[in-house]
This record gives sequence, structure tokens and C-alpha cells, in this order.
Amino acid sequence: MQKVQDLPRIESARGIATLMMSHCAGMLDLVALPLWVGTLIAHYRFNPQQAGTLPTLFLIGASLSSMFFASRFNRVNAKWTAVIGFASAALAFALCFGQSTMATLAPLHFAGGLAVGAALSSTHGTIGRALNPHQVFAWAGLAIGVFGIVFFGGTPEVLAKFGGATLFIVFAGTMGLAAVMGLLFFPCPSRQIAEDRQQSSVRAQPLDRAVWFTIAGIALLAMTQGMTLCFYERIGMARGFGRELVTLALVVYGIVALLPTPLASLLEKRIKATTVISIGPIMQAVCSMIVTHTWSYAMFAASGALMAFTILFVHTYAFGLLARLDSTGRAVAATPAMLMVGAAIAPFLGGTLVKFIGFNAIGYAAIALVAAQLLFFNLTRRTVAQTEDTRAGFSGSVVELSAPFGEGREEVWSDEGRRSR
Repeated sequence: MQKVQDLPRIESARGIATLMMSHCAGMLDLVALPLWVGTLIAHYRFNPQQAGTLPTLFLIGASLSSMFFASRFNRVNAKWTAVIGFASAALAFALCFGQSTMATLAPLHFAGGLAVGAALSSTHGTIGRALNPHQVFAWAGLAIGVFGIVFFGGTPEVLAKFGGATLFIVFAGTMGLAAVMGLLFFPCPSRQIAEDRQQSSVRAQPLDRAVWFTIAGIALLAMTQGMTLCFYERIGMARGFGRELVTLALVVYGIVALLPTPLASLLEKRIKATTVISIGPIMQAVCSMIVTHTWSYAMFAASGALMAFTILFVHTYAFGLLARLDSTGRAVAATPAMLMVGAAIAPFLGGTLVKFIGFNAIGYAAIALVAAQLLFFNLTRRTVAQTEDTRAGFSGSVVELSAPFGEGREEVWSDEGRRSR
């Protein structure tokens, strides 16, 4: 077995590339939902509620698995969890090929979700052990944008030529590539923390309130995105835009997804994470209303792309914030659970709204979900501010605690790291 010291570091080219690929495979639903649901409706003749149920089962499995492995992240081998998880997901999707009934596809989707949840928790937990998790996660987000362009640029034509079942071969290939890269190059942590030592008391400490508020906000962020995105392709077709223009809108979606994470990386020290998460979700509500109500193609395409921009930009800041609030890595390892709990409910909820009310109902539901997001994220902001004020009262270091939240916490990490070493 490969020794830890022989593995590449997170910040190495091989380490970054492997984590980028693992992130793309694990977050496949973020990109693929429109074609996933659309294919199940158009090629498999499922109704919207049935079509939403299969991705929901996948995401429920991923959520449950992520919750299980996130709490045990520091006690499992991250590399082998990721490799076995992605390989198992590849097998589950490959077995979906040629199947056409809910009775067969449902358990395979659930099993694939269980496998992906374990793999993605290991991936995100490892990113949380980088020297700068915000920067590494920004690279992973950039990979999602590139993957989206490739996926939307080629997959619709493949499906049109070879049939809807080919979608599952594309999914299986993506998971298989992540498994192979993980086997060869999955990195070891760059930053060891106190919990790695048996005598540490960090293990027993509960997560801070701000962490839980952020977790709830991220779940709702994913639910709003998933509810709108999973019917984006169907809405475009129902509006009469046609296959070519809808495919173009999906490609634009992928291109715009390239921008938010590099921008979030550049602005890391200029805009507080708590400011971004407290304001950014408003764009989700605006864009969801436009997508579900407009008959203008330009507005439809622009709003869909801006929804991608919003979730990737806000989530990059939220991930970095969680990594700073919880240095044990448990919170960031649970990121898949946060995202997928929300995203799991979204296809079924969206499908039910469409079946009984219509596409417009999704926009109104998005407003309610965004209102809840703003509540939780602003509770995070207030809790963090109170914590900083408390520390300022007990600390003699005015310079450190007067810095922006992210900068001050990074200094604390560095000091603790030097002391622990």
C-alpha cells in the first residue's frame, strides 16, 4: 500500500487535478440535473414527479452516506474511501444502462448515491486540510465550470444519436475516471490538526452554532438551485425555444460557471464571507422567478447562467468560512450532505409543483426558500460578529482581531500549527 509520505500534496499539480476531478464527479448533479430529469421525461416517458424521484433517491443516498462518513472523516482512509466510492458509483450507473422501469432504476440510483456521498465527503474533507481551503475549493469550482461546458456541449448530441440510456454511460465514465485518478494521485493532507492525535480534546467539542446555521443555509441554497435547475431544460422546451437554443443556453450556463470561483478566490481578502452569504442568495430568488415566468429567450438564458454563478460564488465563500469555523474538518467533510439534503428534496418537490400547479410555482417556492436562507446566513453573520467581539475583549492583540474575519482566523491557524508542531 502506498505510504502517506509518498502521496502528492494537495497543492501539487497532481493533487489539485485529482481533487478537481473528484469534485466534478461527486457534484455531477449540480451540472447534470437538467438533462437528467429531461431525459427521464423525454426518453423514458416518466411524468415530472417520477422523473424527479430518481435523482432525489440518488441525492438522498448521497446525503445519508455523507452524514455517516463526515463524522468519521478523521478515522477513515480518505483515499480508499474516495476510490471505492467512485468505482461503486460507476458500477451502479453502468447497470442502469438498458433498464427502463422505476423498480430497477430506483435502487440503482440510491446505491449510486450512497457511493458518491462517501467519495465526495472524503474529497471535501481533504480539501479542508489544505493550507488554504478557500483557494483549493475555488479551483474545484472552476473545474465544475469546465466540466459543464464539456458535458452540455457534447452530451445532448450523444443522447440524440444513441438514445437516452447513454446518459448513464456518461455518468459511469465520469465516476470511473475519478476513481482511476484517485487511485493514482489522491493527495495527503497538507495541514495536520490536533484531532489527528489521540490525546487531543478537539474530538469531543461540539460544532459551533455558526457552523449549524451555515449548514442549514447551504442546504437551502442547494434546494433552491436544484428545484429550478432540474426543470430548466423542460421549461425551455415548453416555452418553444427549441432543442438547439435550449442546448445553447445550457452551454452558456457552463461557460458562466467558469467565472464565480476564480472571482471568489481573487476577492477572498476583500469581501467578508459573512457579507457574501448574507446577501448573495437574493439573486437566486430573482433568477428563479425570471426562469419560470419569462417567454424571452435572452432572459431565460441569462437568468439560468446567473443562478449557476450565484450558487458557486456563495458556496465557495461558505466552504472557506466553514473550514475556518471548524478546524477539525468535520464540517467541510459534511458539505456533500448539506448540498445533497437540499438537492435531494428539490427534484421531487419541483416535480410535484409542476405536476399539480405548473412551472410558475417553482419561482414562488424559490422566494420562500431564499427567505429562509437569508435568515440562517444572517444568524451566522451575527454569531461570528459576537464571537469576534468576545475575543477582542479578552485578547491583547488588537491588530489580529481587527482584521477581517478570514484573515484573523488564518493567523490563528498558523500560530496553532506552529505551536502544535
